[in-house]
Amino acid sequence: MSVHEIHWEIPKSHPRYESLKRRERLVECVSAGIATLQGLIAHGRGEAFDYLIGERTLNAAQRATEVAAELLLSARKPVISVNGNVAALAPRAVVELASLTNARIEVNLFHRTEERVRRIKELLERNGARGVLGEHATERIEGLEHPRGLVEREGIFTADVVLVAIEDGDRTEALVKMGKKVIAIDLNPLSRTARTATVTIVDDVERALKNLASEVSRIKAQAQKAETEKREKHVSSLDEILSGYDNKEVLREVLREITRRLHRLASDL
Repeated sequence: MSVHEIHWEIPKSHPRYESLKRRERLVECVSAGIATLQGLIAHGRGEAFDYLIGERTLNAAQRATEVAAELLLSARKPVISVNGNVAALAPRAVVELASLTNARIEVNLFHRTEERVRRIKELLERNGARGVLGEHATERIEGLEHPRGLVEREGIFTADVVLVAIEDGDRTEALVKMGKKVIAIDLNPLSRTARTATVTIVDDVERALKNLASEVSRIKAQAQKAETEKREKHVSSLDEILSGYDNKEVLREVLREITRRLHRLASDL
């Protein structure tokens, strides 16, 4: 029996309706050659952490989102890295954010086949993406021997800001060593990705991308208003944006919030 043959209709009255819809979407995308079985495991681990934070955007994540939006808008060459799970769960959100920030989109996979890259690219294009990179990955990130080290020169290899989600920690670490500012979306505040990235948004990938798009739109509208009112427009450097930001403190606050929430839940039992 194939994966798609065991699909079942989820009643909207189910208390986990949205969560189950995402799971079904991932299962369908495994059958379609976009996501992998290993991606299902990664999603389940992320769901566990989403339970711990209460399936909501924490104040710490919102703070990271604000800084991430500034980085994307101030970047010379921003790139959004997309893997199978991200493509399956949030293709439209990726395309919208790329459009708002003039970022390139690059398909980058740990379990890479040229067929998977092509299918993910086509999925993104069906959702409005243009010029998706990833098929001509002739450069390699130094120190990464697995296929995720393969990137395009016009994309991740020469980017100054890279947005990654549901990521492998060793690649995040390698990108930072290359001098890039890395924005990570990761529900696990203890992961190497979260601890290594320049800015970590501890949130569900769909919530995080939508929040980023909203924050980018707000900043752009504010800048447009300032320009209309003939105020001096100043584009901050990436280092200036990060000068008052402490990613480790953001992660500590997430862990403190998880601890407080678990204490409250324990008291209610």
